[in-house]
Amino acid sequence: MSSYEVVKSAASTEHKHKELRGSVLEVLQELLAGGHDKEVVALVAKLVSRNEELELLLGKLHASKNHGERVSAAQLDLFLDLLRAQSDGALQEADRTLEQTAAANGGRPIVPKPPKQPALRRPVPPGLRRIHNPIPVPAEERHCPICGDDRLCIHTEITEVIDLIPAEVVVRLDEREVLACAKCDAEVVRAPLGDKVVVGGAYGSRLVAELVVGKFWDSLPLNRQGQQFERMGLSMPSSSMSDQITWATDLLRPLWHHLLAAVLAAEVMHVDGTSLPVKDKDSPRGIVTGSLWGYVGDTDKAVYLYTSTGKKSWQLPGEVGPEDYLAMRKGPIVADASNLFDETFRSSERMEVGCNMHGRRYFVKALEANDVRASVPIAAFKALYEVEAAAREMDVEARHRERQQRSKPVYAELLVWAKTYQDLEPPSSLLGAALRYLLNHQVALTRFLDDGRLPIDNGIVERLHRRPAIGRRNFMFAGSHAAGQRAAIAYSLLSTCALAEVNPSEYLADILPKLTRGTFTRAEFAELLPAAWKARRANSSSL
Repeated sequence: MSSYEVVKSAASTEHKHKELRGSVLEVLQELLAGGHDKEVVALVAKLVSRNEELELLLGKLHASKNHGERVSAAQLDLFLDLLRAQSDGALQEADRTLEQTAAANGGRPIVPKPPKQPALRRPVPPGLRRIHNPIPVPAEERHCPICGDDRLCIHTEITEVIDLIPAEVVVRLDEREVLACAKCDAEVVRAPLGDKVVVGGAYGSRLVAELVVGKFWDSLPLNRQGQQFERMGLSMPSSSMSDQITWATDLLRPLWHHLLAAVLAAEVMHVDGTSLPVKDKDSPRGIVTGSLWGYVGDTDKAVYLYTSTGKKSWQLPGEVGPEDYLAMRKGPIVADASNLFDETFRSSERMEVGCNMHGRRYFVKALEANDVRASVPIAAFKALYEVEAAAREMDVEARHRERQQRSKPVYAELLVWAKTYQDLEPPSSLLGAALRYLLNHQVALTRFLDDGRLPIDNGIVERLHRRPAIGRRNFMFAGSHAAGQRAAIAYSLLSTCALAEVNPSEYLADILPKLTRGTFTRAEFAELLPAAWKARRANSSSL
């Protein structure tokens, strides 16, 4: 800050206050000339304090542009320095102890960076199809300028250029071979039907797969997809696209049922919900707020369940609420501390595992409200997540040892810090809410410390919820409760593809015709899930 419009200062401790106007430098010069050293110190202190506030606000502005709830290391250090200047007594001791414990146990392994190389063009991906593009020498240059004979090609220079072939809608001519015996009247045999989602339909499985992926994963409403097809020469009504998606999700329903059972049987299960507005003619507003409940089994299977409300149990025939579904589960469940799950975790068959992402989020909200005291627990959470990053590739036993050695001391001091502050903090404040959440749910939040199988948070489900969230913004609402159920089926298979790192378009184009042609056993359904499908294709390509 370079100047103030008006600066008020005491000219002397023994005289009445007078008002000094002008720039900061002018006011300082006048105060120094009058021998008012104390007033100069007070003014400089005010300037330093204001400058620190502006630095904090600027740091938060930069961090919020791309990082959401992330607090940068430099910004966190600034908050901590400001807090140290303000703290005293028991609170200062609690701050110092937690800071030291977090600093001693945090940090990631230092991997030496390779020497910086000069900027080079990124190599062309080897898996892309190569298309030859012959470029001849112009006719006027093909003759020798001395003797006049045609010059011979002695070499071809090849330059790799990455280009794009526009998508094309084609008419696939399925030419089915028909065989008959020339010597007798044996039965005529025909080749099988080509790949389609509906046996008598006009659209191929790859086009339908793109429709499903476009709507539910790329969040493109059907009218936008229709515009894309128009540019490629195909006029496809929205009603036809909607029918194809309906038939595709009906075919995927048995796989969805298999996912429901597989997620329930997983070693570790996650649960979290997100909203889905739904058109309902019986509602006074015409739209009700339904829910998509996402469940993840271990780290490779995801399934969604639609409910017409946000309540814990079913409301319409055929719905399964979170309490209904979790009642069939035995084992650890990672969830936010919602009162919807109170009855679920009263049973000894289910173990509640808390989400530290939620616990940290409360402190971030307090910090965003300029409560610098929240910077200390955020620094502790930073250390905890650094341990998780270092232990991510470890086996279960090694991860447990790492957490016991490094994370457990940090969390113990974090709880001591929270108890120290809670006695002096109003429950209605943002920091008070953060302390209450942490201390009330400390048993569930710390379970990951004693079991290497358990994650530190519920982030795996929250990241999958980004797709329904973008869909809400783009196509506003589902057309009916039945459409909400079909959305749950589509999000289940597409999210499982994402967890298995499978191309969803390739996957759906391959399995939809298979589901059309036959019935499958439970073991065969397991082989159709994205992870098994990916492994089978990898094995067949290596032979």
